[in-house]
Amino acid sequence: MNGWLLAALIAAVLVLVIVRRLKGEPVHVHELFAGPVVLTALGIVFIAKADNVTGTDLAWVIPGAFLGLALGAVRGCLVHLGERDGTLWQRYTGRTFAIVIASLLVSAGYGILAEHMGMHPYARPTQLTIGVSFLGESLLIYFRARRTGTPFAPESDRSPLDSLVRRLR
Repeated sequence: MNGWLLAALIAAVLVLVIVRRLKGEPVHVHELFAGPVVLTALGIVFIAKADNVTGTDLAWVIPGAFLGLALGAVRGCLVHLGERDGTLWQRYTGRTFAIVIASLLVSAGYGILAEHMGMHPYARPTQLTIGVSFLGESLLIYFRARRTGTPFAPESDRSPLDSLVRRLR
């Protein structure tokens, strides 16, 4: 797939996720993990198939992935969890967006430093960076949600986009 097309697709999905979470949405276990796992897997495959990935690249990618996971976990701490109609809902807050901006700055600074120290830019795919960040957020939301005792939303109560995707399969 063309790199620009993939980037545009990822950006569109991220905007959709953020808009939905600003409005608030039910928490489905499947939705918490499906996107982050797919993006992380795509990033790992991209690195595995890339030519000339060096030890230096991996020495920066691996800690960078843990940094992204940690930044996502911090964001996950600030997502508002509440009950609506007997099920768990999540909503982004202003503080969540402050952490999003701080995370982007920290991640960009790490990437610039890594490239300055010899990491090849192609060894740090956007899919991996976004995937591990959302994975960290999802893990924290999941563990916080479990402690509330409020049930997750049933899988039948999914968004219209999910219904459309299921029909297209």
